[in-house]
This record gives sequence, structure tokens and C-alpha cells, in this order.
Amino acid sequence: FLTAFVSCQKPIDSKKSEETFRVGAWMGANSKTSTAELENTFSKLEQAGFHEVLINTGGNSELLKKITPLAKSYDLDVHAWMFTMNRPGDTLSLKHPDWYTVSRDGKSCYDTRPYVNYYQWLCPSREDAVNYVLSLVRQMAEVPEIKSVHLDYIRFVDVFLPIGLLPKYDLIQNTELPEYDFCYCEVCRAKFKAQHHRDPLDLEHPELDVEWRQFRLNAIRNVVNQAYEIAHQNKKELTSAVFPYPTMATNMVRQRWDKWNVDRVYPMLYHNFYKEPLEWISFATQQGVNDLKAKQTVLSSGVYVPAIEPSEIPKLIHMVKTSGANGITFFDAKALSDAHLEIIKEVLFSL
Repeated sequence: FLTAFVSCQKPIDSKKSEETFRVGAWMGANSKTSTAELENTFSKLEQAGFHEVLINTGGNSELLKKITPLAKSYDLDVHAWMFTMNRPGDTLSLKHPDWYTVSRDGKSCYDTRPYVNYYQWLCPSREDAVNYVLSLVRQMAEVPEIKSVHLDYIRFVDVFLPIGLLPKYDLIQNTELPEYDFCYCEVCRAKFKAQHHRDPLDLEHPELDVEWRQFRLNAIRNVVNQAYEIAHQNKKELTSAVFPYPTMATNMVRQRWDKWNVDRVYPMLYHNFYKEPLEWISFATQQGVNDLKAKQTVLSSGVYVPAIEPSEIPKLIHMVKTSGANGITFFDAKALSDAHLEIIKEVLFSL
């Protein structure tokens, strides 16, 4: 696993050494994305010193099979980025209305979608739904030459949105609102009742019940741990995009990622979403690294390019590296300007 940094005297472009401070970018591709477009992106990233790309092909493993060798030819590792519990427009899932999570006020993501129309979340307690998700993980894991299956949306619906996004939805969230608190489906409630002898809907304040919260954290963890086994059976790593650090992720989206079996996490430290200064990325990185001390899991700090000026790149990379992260990952490749890339290159080759 990636456990140490490159020394100050060793150039960052000694690529693929597991000691290297790894630099990556999330990106999307579909059947309309041309080879020339991909080559242009991969070439720019390689020249800037990047090590990896996390590619969302919309779950299209055949397309990923075609793209991966091309990325590898530019010395870029490929991670198969996939939507996990949130499956917007999934034609198979939509044939099974019972697979979807249910809010505390009794509304299903199948037909009542919180926040945005692409929020269509499957329930981690529904065996058939989980098996379907794991079949998708297996498809990705079987793609030759990828480095990892990269899980995104491996959580519940946002109980709390980042504070910077609340005005967009004209919301005030000072407490856990019933319409954003999931999953109260009959399967979850029955399983919880079998373990703890109470139905969460019978509680005056189920949002305050510690065991009920832990039940849902465990449900997501169980999906991750099964995905980990599948990835490793196929000699691939399991990685994940996650919320900033475990305590925050637990409160906001029922995602306690320091308890997972996962090789690498990519906390999305989008500071402007939280109305925080750039320096907050250092705090969130340190918190995540500290919470992972008992694990073999390593961490790469995810940053939001539109909120970062090229002139801030040197400070940003220094903060992330000295805070204990094993890398930095930019969202997304398309947003990286030539000015961003040029400064990233300068910084990396001066480390």
C-alpha cells in the first residue's frame, strides 16, 4: 500500500513508485468522447506530472476496456469510477421500486427524489439491490489493467447539505429533517427491530437514536466490505470518493469511512462548498489521516478546481502533502486550465 512520501531530493516523476506522492484527476467519458479528445486530456495530464485518472464511463465496462490501454500509454493508472448506491436512471433498478430508500416521512427515492432529480438511492439492506450493485462492481473489477474500482455515492442521501449549497435549494437545515433522513423502508425497520427490539418510527426522535444511526452506518460498511472482497479477488484495489472526514461524513451522509475495508480514500475537500478558506483543506486532511492511523488505508485529498486560482496551487499542494496525505486529486480534469497544469508541473518537479 501507499504509505510513504517521495523524499525531497527524489523527483516526483519517478512514477509508479508506491512511495510517490500521487496526483490525479476525476474525469468523465462516454461513447461520444473521441480518441483525440482523450489523448489530448491524457497528454496534458502526463506532461504535468499526473499519475492517475479516475474515469466515469457511466458503468460502461466495455468502454473502459477501450480507454484503459490508451491512458496507460500515457503512463496514467486508471480507476473505474462508478456510482454505487445512487443509481440515477438505472433501467434495471427502476424495475424494482422496492429497492429504493425511504425517508422518515414515508417517501421513496423511486418517485420522490430529494434535492435533485438524479437522486435515486438504493437501500443497502435490500439483498437483491446490494447484489445488483456488487455485480456492477464485479464488472468493473474484471476490466484488465485498471488499478481500482472507485466507489462514489457509497452512502445515504445527504441529511445535511454543505452550508454553501443551502441557498441554491432555499433550505435551512438546523436539524435532521424527515424528508432527508433515510432509510425507513420496511426491511431496514424489521432488521433493526430484530436486533434492538424497537421500530425507529415508534421513537419520538429516531434521528437521535445512536443504535439506529449505527445500523445504517453498518449497512453501508457491509456493502463496501463485500465490494473490497470482489475487487481483491480480481487483483484490483478498492478506492472511494468520500465526504471530508469521518465525523462530518457520519453526520452528513451516514458514511463512517474509517471503519471500511478500502485501500484508498479520496475525501472531497471542496472548501468553498462549506464556506471555508483554503487552509481548511489542511485541517480536513489531517483529521482524515489521523482517523486512519489504525488502518492500512491511505488518503488522497480531493480538491475542487473552480474554487482554486492557479496562484494558490503551490500553497495547496504543500498543505496537502505536509498534512499527511499520500496525494492530491483534482475535480475535474476538464476544469484544469493550462495555467493550473503549468503550475502543478512546476510544483511537482520541485518537490
